[in-house]
Amino acid sequence: MNDTAPAHTTLGLRPLTARSIVLSTLLGHHPPRLPARVLVRVGELFGVAEGTVRVALSRMVAAGDLDQDGQGYGLTARLLRRQARQDDSRAPRLRTWDGDWEIAVVTADRRPAAERAALRRTMARLRLGELREGTWVRPANLDRALDADALRPCTVFTGAAPAREDPVALAARLWDLPGWARRADELAAALDRAENLADRFTVSAAALRHLLADPVLPAALLPGDWPGAGLRLRYDTFEGELCEVLRRHVTSAGDTGE
Repeated sequence: MNDTAPAHTTLGLRPLTARSIVLSTLLGHHPPRLPARVLVRVGELFGVAEGTVRVALSRMVAAGDLDQDGQGYGLTARLLRRQARQDDSRAPRLRTWDGDWEIAVVTADRRPAAERAALRRTMARLRLGELREGTWVRPANLDRALDADALRPCTVFTGAAPAREDPVALAARLWDLPGWARRADELAAALDRAENLADRFTVSAAALRHLLADPVLPAALLPGDWPGAGLRLRYDTFEGELCEVLRRHVTSAGDTGE
């Protein structure tokens, strides 16, 4: 690995674009709506020209990623759901694990390939692992109500794992825990060594995406050196720094509207 290269390039991450800057800024902002001029100023921080940002905004509206009103540009419903998932991945809502597992079993008859693929994406989003074809499970340690509409092809219930099945071994079979931890360590190290705002912004966005894939298992089922909490802390630290930089940058120009 070349330690002199930007941190994001050593991880194979794409450089910033106007679209990625706008999207990441709005996903990290609550509420996720900002005036065009503010988004232009954010782009300036990363060397992106005003015209380029405005073209990206127009294309994102046309693509259905953003809507526009008198208060500026905001995320549409699909991306609002993504923001909610990202928020949850940063601070998962947990409950004490009593050993039970969530179990979802496909009970519908033959389904088209597209529906099967969509269900797999839904299960990944809900952090369930595929035990076998048509059967998905996870420890019942998340404080949540499962989306009945999304899981319509399934019967969902809660129960104990088979007595003969070691829960630690079962978790290791369901998720690639070493692979997730290895990538988390790489991202954390990259954030630590990133020397400029653009590099840190790019790596932090990748870290947030990676947290979406964290199975958020009970501590009893994880390796002792699990890096999930450390990666969340690094991301939260960067977000605080970025918010302050953006506040100063935008305020310095007195730009709060179009």
